[in-house]
Order: sequence, then structure tokens, then C-alpha cells
Amino acid sequence: MIPVRCFTCGKPISTAYEEFKKRLDAGEDPKKILDDLGLTRYCCRRMLLTHNEIIDELNPYQ
Repeated sequence: MIPVRCFTCGKPISTAYEEFKKRLDAGEDPKKILDDLGLTRYCCRRMLLTHNEIIDELNPYQ
């Protein structure tokens, strides 16, 4: 699950994640996607670039 806000600056980033993931899977350049989404701060950009979905891996252990 993507965090709702950036840990560093507090800007809401969860609204951009679905669009980022969809366009990234389509093979678009991550820099262009983040620029188009208006994420200019490096702290917000790293939140999307380094996010790893692990919820499906943890589900069997509940």
C-alpha cells in the first residue's frame, strides 16, 4: 500500500500512484511520468520510484 503522503514534505502522493503504475507498466519513461504528474520534489519522486508492493506476499500469513 502506497503511503497517503510523502514522508518528508507531507505532499499527498497516493492519488498519483495508480496513474504512475499504469504508465510505467506501459513502458513509459519514469522521469516523464513524474514530471507530467507534477511531482517535482525529489522526496516525493523517491516515494513512488522505490515503492514495492508486498501486501500479496504477506496475505497468506494472516
